Amino acid sequence: MTEKPPSKDASPAASSKAAGNPALRMMGLPNFKFKLPSRNWLIFGTITGSFTSTLLYDRYHKRKAQRKWCTLVSHLAQEPLPVNMMPRRITIFLTAPPGDGLRVSRDHFHEYIKPILVAGAMDWDVVEGRREGEVRAGLAEKIRKLRKRNGETSQAESSEESQEDLYQEMRKMAGIKDWDGVQGDLVLGRHTWKEYIRGLHEGWLGPLDEVQPPEPETTDLQPLAPHSPDSPLPEMPASGTPSSSPPQTDPPTPELPSEKPTGKPEKPPITPPYITPFEYASSRAAPTLPTSLSPSLPVALPHLLGFFNFPIRIHRFLTRRHLANATGASVAALVLASHSRPFTQSTDFASATDPDDDASPSMNDQTESAVTQIKEVWEQEVVLREEESEWHKSAWKSNEEGDMRERVWQERMVVDGRIGSRMKCFELRNGQEEEAAKLDAAKRQEDEGYVERAKKWAGLGSKEKPGWETGLEGDESA
Repeated sequence: MTEKPPSKDASPAASSKAAGNPALRMMGLPNFKFKLPSRNWLIFGTITGSFTSTLLYDRYHKRKAQRKWCTLVSHLAQEPLPVNMMPRRITIFLTAPPGDGLRVSRDHFHEYIKPILVAGAMDWDVVEGRREGEVRAGLAEKIRKLRKRNGETSQAESSEESQEDLYQEMRKMAGIKDWDGVQGDLVLGRHTWKEYIRGLHEGWLGPLDEVQPPEPETTDLQPLAPHSPDSPLPEMPASGTPSSSPPQTDPPTPELPSEKPTGKPEKPPITPPYITPFEYASSRAAPTLPTSLSPSLPVALPHLLGFFNFPIRIHRFLTRRHLANATGASVAALVLASHSRPFTQSTDFASATDPDDDASPSMNDQTESAVTQIKEVWEQEVVLREEESEWHKSAWKSNEEGDMRERVWQERMVVDGRIGSRMKCFELRNGQEEEAAKLDAAKRQEDEGYVERAKKWAGLGSKEKPGWETGLEGDESA
């Protein structure tokens, strides 16, 4: 059977199809053929596309949550402020997380907290601590200065005035008053919260002056030898006659080699605590202690290190929208300052018997042990406690011999009733979260309306003449 020769009409089309696109051929590009990718490329594309889409979805809802809380507090920025009054100023406490640097806390503040503070036109002071104990020392010193300013006398009066005191005098002379409403404190992380509680107790329950430890008395006097009355007295040289012994001179001290200055200056030492937690019950509160302290807001700082925790860290990286929503709600409650509640106190039933007692106690002993182990636990002690299980192991490392650094993070938190009952916490009122969602929806509709008006003015998506041709300007095109 003979093959049928190709027709003359089909030969040019078949040859052009085999040759490919002439434009690509003239540019030196290969002839691309549409086909399914290989198995490896399908796996790579699926994994990359899934990760990218999940990340973009999370970031979109993260921005949406932050916009919701920024919209809720944005009306505060439009309220007028008298010219002779300082704006509301809050205090933010940051500390480097265990096993890491201060940059982690700063990035968390700038990413989740600062946008809402800026939307509410808040002013703030930052108390930072790079080492364990710096926030405690800074807050305690700030409270001691406030006590001195309120009239308490100190034994060691300092003649130097701080820069803040000079600013206060200048504002007083100019007739500028401080904010007469609620200020507030924001504490980032469980480790900073522990130092914050310790600093409050030290400032209001401790002394104004540092208690110096008593120095042991040492005498270099040698006992005198007994002198008998029959022994002759030693002859004293006559006045004017030079002594035969040459004058004694101090031996020359060898010059020590000068130490070369290093590039980095030495870090200043941290002020030791004026009072320990064991002395809270026996100490007297300050006479100027107010009936209610400034409300505070502990904010979570999730920070997990370690190679084996990599899957958990990836999951948190792809679900930051939940963290942004929870942090935004807390910061919005601080900015609005419409509701604050006192910290609660609960009863802790740890165990009925003492587990350290090896002997089998009687029934009366068990009852007595059960009664003594019932204790009152303040809410401040359990706030953000779940973060301690994620701390780096260096936070739980005990001090070596000769190391006198304080270990506030690994010690149990102690709350005195005089301080714990005066502390308050910011909270949102009932219905404010629904109000934030409604305001955010109205804001989105307003933005969409602006986009539609802009399209109509440009003549996009409509058969009518564009607004710029008919002379419409601004909202006239609506």
